[in-house]
Amino acid sequence: MSDQTTTERARPEPIKAVPVRHPGRWVTIAILAVLAAMFVHLLVTNDNFRWSFIFLSYEDGKRGVMFTGPVLEGLRGTILLTITSMAIGIGLGVILAVMRLSPNRILSSVAFLYTWFFRAVPRLVLAILFGNLNILWSRVGFGLPFDKQIGDLFGIDNFNGQFYSIRAVDLLAGFVAGMLALGLSEAAYMAEIVRAGLQSVDQGQTEAAVALGMSRFQVLRRIVLPQAMRVIVPPTGNETIAMVKDTSLVAYVPVAGELWFQLNAVSARTFVVFPVLVAALIWYLIICTVLMIGQFFLERHYGKGYGATGRARQRLRDIEVEQGGRITTTGEGT
Repeated sequence: MSDQTTTERARPEPIKAVPVRHPGRWVTIAILAVLAAMFVHLLVTNDNFRWSFIFLSYEDGKRGVMFTGPVLEGLRGTILLTITSMAIGIGLGVILAVMRLSPNRILSSVAFLYTWFFRAVPRLVLAILFGNLNILWSRVGFGLPFDKQIGDLFGIDNFNGQFYSIRAVDLLAGFVAGMLALGLSEAAYMAEIVRAGLQSVDQGQTEAAVALGMSRFQVLRRIVLPQAMRVIVPPTGNETIAMVKDTSLVAYVPVAGELWFQLNAVSARTFVVFPVLVAALIWYLIICTVLMIGQFFLERHYGKGYGATGRARQRLRDIEVEQGGRITTTGEGT
């Protein structure tokens, strides 16, 4: 019996991985560090910022311009205007989006004309236009149309078919005019956002729900909208943040109870311009930062079940290290 020599396959040597160097990254970091240091130096050493005027010594040496009564009142007005305008925009936008997707040509055409008009007109022009709508009517009311013509037809002098009326200058001015201008303009953008969200849901789910006997409203409320929210929430959050900044446009209506209007008034009284602009910038940064945090949590809530979650990534890592008889279903080898 001849000797048989068995040779084992030689075990390969460990791979010596050499990390790829990225000198460009360090150069970029160094440039950014220099720019950041220059910016901080500007904030600290330039007296024209007048930080004490902003935070400490505008009124009675106790509080700065950011915390005066009129400015805080304007801040509340800005927040209220943002909430009411977005409420109008979202509510009307959902209706317009459903109309746009309707098989009825009249409804879809009306929705298209609305979005075409309000997306084409600048919000500043729209706000000033709404602030001057009282030129068209002396009074705005609810009741019988053509009441004057009806009175002339039957020979009744001073016939009044209005159940309720109010002077147009009292209704279509100030806060209401700004709210309507921003809200109606926002509705056009929200209609397109909601329409995109509704169209992102697979049509088969709608057909299946209808086959089960659900009405179109039930399908929209229970099936389509909950899934479309994942697509609708991010741009809606961006629109809300943009609305906070667009509220400054109603200062030209004018709306006195608004942040930018009140800060401009302070600048006109004190002849101090740049620190007031910095104060406005800080307030808008604070409001928008809070909204961004809320948007993050909303996106995380409606994004559940989509994409790779932390648990899925952990399971993938466990599977990758499940080698050589080791089982790592809980992250620990056995």
